[in-house]
Amino acid sequence: MKSKEDFIKIYKENIHRQGSQELLDWLLKTDFFTAPASTKFHCACESGLVMHSCSVYDVLMEKHFNSETDNLESFTIVSLLHDLCKAQFYKSSTKNVKNEETGAWEKQPFYMIDDSFPYGHGEKSVFLIERFLRLKIDEAMAIRWHMGGFDDNSGFSVSQAYDRFPLAVKLHLADLESTYLCEKNTSAIR
Repeated sequence: MKSKEDFIKIYKENIHRQGSQELLDWLLKTDFFTAPASTKFHCACESGLVMHSCSVYDVLMEKHFNSETDNLESFTIVSLLHDLCKAQFYKSSTKNVKNEETGAWEKQPFYMIDDSFPYGHGEKSVFLIERFLRLKIDEAMAIRWHMGGFDDNSGFSVSQAYDRFPLAVKLHLADLESTYLCEKNTSAIR
């Protein structure tokens, strides 16, 4: 998996839109580079969010990028920033868990959700990005619908978005593959 340094290198090499430096400066002030990607599923560990973002970038570029027809900046933006909504979203805590061998209760670390801005998932990422730089329509649609049918209010809109914006389908596929196939061994808190 890639690290904070790899993320920043890819970001700076491929994203040159007005506001991109301000967005990166803001990211550096948040917990984006130390936060988990989930509470107990994929990349539920310190720095899991940046690992997941870079993994999605790798899958999207390897499987779906065509240098003749696709825009490198767009692919970089949607893959690295699709889960921006998870910055400042989790907090570390502990819970009591019974040790099956000794029967004793022990404190175990875990991540819990502490969402101070409950604006949805993909739409929250779009909102946060657009505070700094303007997204193209296909980028906004890809980020908004990257969860596909896993989004709790998708209805027919997700099908319409996928029909009109191939980038949205490609990001969704890369996110699924990264989450369920590439990140299986990154679920323990470190």
